[in-house]
Amino acid sequence: MQVRELIWAFPPKRGADDLTSWWLDLGTGPVLIDCPEITTEFLAQLKVLSKGRKASILLTSKYSHENARKLHEALGWPLLVQEQEAYLLPGLKGLKSFGEEYRTNSGLELLWTPGPTPGSCVVYAPAPLNVLFCGRLLIPVSTSKLAPLGKSKTFHWTTQERSLSKLREWLPSDALPLLASGLGFYSLGKDKLLQWDAWEPLAKS
Repeated sequence: MQVRELIWAFPPKRGADDLTSWWLDLGTGPVLIDCPEITTEFLAQLKVLSKGRKASILLTSKYSHENARKLHEALGWPLLVQEQEAYLLPGLKGLKSFGEEYRTNSGLELLWTPGPTPGSCVVYAPAPLNVLFCGRLLIPVSTSKLAPLGKSKTFHWTTQERSLSKLREWLPSDALPLLASGLGFYSLGKDKLLQWDAWEPLAKS
């Protein structure tokens, strides 16, 4: 599903609590953020979108590692993951890890935001896109609101609270990016990219 110019979403199967994957068509360096189940249809769609270019795969948490490995083996695309979870992909050629922050050649900015998982991160696409891909850090609590919600899979809630504060300080003060969650695609309404003010306060369950 194309959600706006240069951005496509690959939602999970209905009823599945899996990450939504996002495709960014960034000129010579397209990017896949997280990785859904590998199917013949998905591979065919990626080949159409990539137009022969080699994309990078950015992982915002450990929950799409298995699929990303399969995709790497199928297409040879390199992977980027936060160093706390790099050990989950042993022996994978083309794997790069980062620490606190990272900037890709295409201008995407990554920030380590542990809490949902030890190596969770967010991906910020500056203007002209101005979108924050927040993985499991912010998830839908209604059709038009996102919040940091403690769930059964949450690694450490207090750490997640600190990550949220760090994220607010890290983003440019005047950015006010659109928000792209990595969960709950079908819980949202028509707009899959929500406005900055859709960010609700902390809501531990």
